[in-house]
Amino acid sequence: MSDEAHAFVPGHVTGFFTVDRDDDPTKAGSRGGGLALSDGVSVTVERAQENAVELDGEQIEMDAVDRVLEALRATAHVSAETDLPLGAGFGVSGGMALGTALAANAAFERGLSYNELVTVAHGAEVQAGTGLGDVVAQARGGIPLRLEPGGPQYNYVDAVPARTRVEYHSLGELSTAEVIDGETDALTAAGERAISQVVREPTLSTFMQSSRQFAREAELLTPEVKRVIDEVTDAGGDASMAMLGETVFTLGTGLTDAGYDAAVCEAYPPGATVEDGA
Repeated sequence: MSDEAHAFVPGHVTGFFTVDRDDDPTKAGSRGGGLALSDGVSVTVERAQENAVELDGEQIEMDAVDRVLEALRATAHVSAETDLPLGAGFGVSGGMALGTALAANAAFERGLSYNELVTVAHGAEVQAGTGLGDVVAQARGGIPLRLEPGGPQYNYVDAVPARTRVEYHSLGELSTAEVIDGETDALTAAGERAISQVVREPTLSTFMQSSRQFAREAELLTPEVKRVIDEVTDAGGDASMAMLGETVFTLGTGLTDAGYDAAVCEAYPPGATVEDGA
């Protein structure tokens, strides 16, 4: 049994999604599409006398991580580091849940498979109310299209076959819980239309167009985000809103061309992994 283990989980921006409820958290979740990012969350799990969770050096409370540790019967110190903005639509909570599951499995020699660990992390985040589909997408990597809700035993994941540079600019936070706990019929209908469009034509341009359309139809587009998207469009770029966050993401150099000092990364094909030395 190792003293500690490490995992890396890519960030994830969602372009469009549905809300699919179920009493079983491993069956609940969402369908949708997004981008797994080379900017992500690095998680270390170390055996300890009591549970503790840190993010970027500060102790925090994170229900999803606590639920993962309970499911794996692990008492540990979990420390995570990320350059991603918090609460801005980058899947940090999902990354911490999945990274904890992968690293705790290694550190405590629980012997679970990858899909079993993804299921544990997905169920924990659904129960915590912090996300519906990030974990499955972060496990898949690339530009995933989640065609069924739930964990990997229920959710068929396809992908747009492409790689791309990604830029992002965050303007602030949005509450995931407030959106997914409210009335979501119109949002889900818009998400279903977006999924159908991208499945018919799985290209980056269709993905971005469908994401912008979804943001408008689901009434999630805020005035500040719309202003930035319009500026990118005027500069010849392709931009949309990260769900759920006050964040604009573009492909290529869209934000830079529009005059923004944007963060730069890439779509990340491998998905979440236990790192060497674990």
